Amino acid sequence: MNLTNESYVILISTKNSTERYYRDGTSWVKVSARGRKFRATAEQVLNHVLPVLAGIKPDVTIKVEHHDD
Repeated sequence: MNLTNESYVILISTKNSTERYYRDGTSWVKVSARGRKFRATAEQVLNHVLPVLAGIKPDVTIKVEHHDD
């Protein structure tokens, strides 16, 4: 089973939209609700993930998918 960063997709959802984060080579990629792609550092990904996990944003959910390719 592959447990590296490349095997995970992080989905952050609100009532109306979902953003995806995944690892692409040496950096993270954010796919916006409109489908636009942006490069992101690990710190930027954490800045979006941690408030959701801490419960500061109760109307936002987070889901992590594992893909063992």
